[in-house]
Amino acid sequence: MSLKKKLGLGVASAALGLALIGGGTFAYFSDTEVSNNTFAAGTLDLAVNPSTIIDVGNIKPGDVMVREFVLENNGSLDISSVDLSTVTNVIDANNDNNDDLAKHIKVLFLENVDKTGAAWIFDEYNDVISETTLYDLQNMTPDAVENLDTFWLWLLGEESGLAAGDTDQMFVAFEFVDNGEDQNQFQGDSLELEWTFTAHQTEGELR
Repeated sequence: MSLKKKLGLGVASAALGLALIGGGTFAYFSDTEVSNNTFAAGTLDLAVNPSTIIDVGNIKPGDVMVREFVLENNGSLDISSVDLSTVTNVIDANNDNNDDLAKHIKVLFLENVDKTGAAWIFDEYNDVISETTLYDLQNMTPDAVENLDTFWLWLLGEESGLAAGDTDQMFVAFEFVDNGEDQNQFQGDSLELEWTFTAHQTEGELR
């Protein structure tokens, strides 16, 4: 065999060996980028300040009690509505009641001052509750941050809802109704009022 053929076979054998060792791979260019992404949920954080709106003793028929409190949105998300639910519990001191004290305690108004704006000049108020007893209020769920949208409220008051970081000032008036009849059965009794404020998020949006 000639030297030329021997060299040719040697080169072929070496190439085959390299191919087997390299597993048949070949070199190519590449470039890599990594995308780091995050989904962070917002927060709903509604506060009532003070948390106890009313704590009064020794009341009698005819008494009217006015209190002020603030709804605070301490979260990062806007609130669309705040549902108010009512639960009452009457403690009958003498076990002689044939009526419910909650029927004799009336909410004269629950006003959202921020939604009223300057409408009080025109004798218009944003009363989310108006003239109802605590007994009947248990079957209602008013929205405490709703703008009731009469003409002057729409013009001067805030829109419904409670923006993140914002507050709404509230005034409420209770009356122990004097019905002109014998109400002695309620002497010494007490009524526990639980108000639960439930905040709801605004609608989802394209982000």
